[in-house]
Amino acid sequence: MIPHEYAHLAGVTSPIRVCTRHRFRSGGAGMVPPMASDAPAGQAADEARRLKLYAYLDAREHRRTYLWIMRLFASTLLADLSAGEVSAALSPAERRGDIAAGESRVENVITRLKQLVEWGNLVAGRREVVASSIAEFQHGSVRYQVSKLGVRVQRDVDELLRTTEGAREVSRELLPAIAAGLDELLARLSRASHEHGRDPHSDTAAKAVERMAEQVTTLFLQHGELAATVRDFYAYLGQVVTRYHLASAEISGFRNLLVEYIQMVVEDVLRYTPTIAEILTRDEFSGATTHLLRLLTPSGSLGRDVERARGRAAADWRELTDWFVDRPGRPSQVTALREATARAIGTLLATVKRATSGGGPEPGRRAELLTLAKWFDESTQDQAHTLAAAAFGLHPARHISPAPEHDGDDEQTPWADGPAVDVLVTVRSRGERTRGRTSRILDNPLGREQLLAEARNADARHAAAVAELASSGGRLDGVTLSADALGTLCGLLTDAMAQRERPTDEGAAVDPVGGLTLRLTPRTGNTAVIHTSGGRLEIQDTAVEFSTSHV
Repeated sequence: MIPHEYAHLAGVTSPIRVCTRHRFRSGGAGMVPPMASDAPAGQAADEARRLKLYAYLDAREHRRTYLWIMRLFASTLLADLSAGEVSAALSPAERRGDIAAGESRVENVITRLKQLVEWGNLVAGRREVVASSIAEFQHGSVRYQVSKLGVRVQRDVDELLRTTEGAREVSRELLPAIAAGLDELLARLSRASHEHGRDPHSDTAAKAVERMAEQVTTLFLQHGELAATVRDFYAYLGQVVTRYHLASAEISGFRNLLVEYIQMVVEDVLRYTPTIAEILTRDEFSGATTHLLRLLTPSGSLGRDVERARGRAAADWRELTDWFVDRPGRPSQVTALREATARAIGTLLATVKRATSGGGPEPGRRAELLTLAKWFDESTQDQAHTLAAAAFGLHPARHISPAPEHDGDDEQTPWADGPAVDVLVTVRSRGERTRGRTSRILDNPLGREQLLAEARNADARHAAAVAELASSGGRLDGVTLSADALGTLCGLLTDAMAQRERPTDEGAAVDPVGGLTLRLTPRTGNTAVIHTSGGRLEIQDTAVEFSTSHV
């Protein structure tokens, strides 16, 4: 209730009870439907709206405050908090120094809550309050709840912050559980179909459906956990195989990873996945899952806009099947896992071998380079110059080439903060400055004979084209040239025209192989016409003459 002395501020003359309704952003009965638009534009807008849910994680200011507020809302079911309650909850964090000073003040909390509402992480609403002042009414009547997508984002964020960067153990024990669960589910579904066909409303049929729902949920939870652990483990494995150098303390761990753990994972996959794939590809299993979906999804039970548990849609079962079963043009995840394991084992073996052998017959230089870097870090400027000269031989008197182009650095920038220089693998591992030997030229008799045959064929075609031009007697307007003869003629025309500095000059070109000479003579009013199998070539104000000579 608002006290009587404050009632005139609300535009009334008697005590009132203020109750405002929630304002819904989307969905719900009685809402005005959105305007029709093309699907891609609507999908892009929905993606942009959802991606704004992550904005508070990369906020330039007050990121810690946003995190504490979202953790507060995500830690309680059906959290319904006012700005004052959030402010009181943030006070201990401010005293500990977890958030900046002043962030627990109500006016700052209101600003942060409104920003989270704008991003979509929170939803604002109102409820009845009993207040003794307008300020208390304003702070208490506006309530905030976390949105469904907002709590999911915060849950993923907290899980990510808790996750270590090391390898994640693959839940291998779930493979036999999935195989046994599928087999039992198929048998139970066969019995339940018989009971449901006799009396679908009996207690026995209802208990059978409930038991199958439990098995389906367990099955997909097991598969989801297995798929997640496999993805995380192989992501870590891909991160490891990209490393060129391994520390001595890491070598034994990676050996165990190769010899023991990966082998166990692959053995379990090879042992259990054929059984799972065989069950999923049975003809009876396809019909059984269709009947199972009808039993587990009664019409009109939860409505359309509800995110159902996995296993209640045909797409879920297709995804499960695709994880274990190969299809034409699309290998399964099991096949991809085996291929990735083979590549990872080969790469890790090469990495461990390189790390233990020093990269070649000579000892590796990694330890020496690290020691040298430590000396540079601990030395003064004069000592660093002396150390560089002693280590690399970079004495000033030995620089006889021009100075290199300035890289934009200055003498005030420490070497550790300057631009990085790529070091060759041979220098890094063996201390060698050579870039490797020249590759051998391989002898290919078959390729050589093929090239010789092609050259002989080209020479024969060229000789035939020269003979065809020579047989015309210098009068090209009376013959029709072949494609090879036209090519040879065009080459001679190009050379002859290139010799003329002005259009009124003469030009000549000689074919050194066939002894054919072409001469171009300027002649006003004369048009040289050349007929070919592909058309007719006309050269204006020019006379074309041929002559042959034996060379």
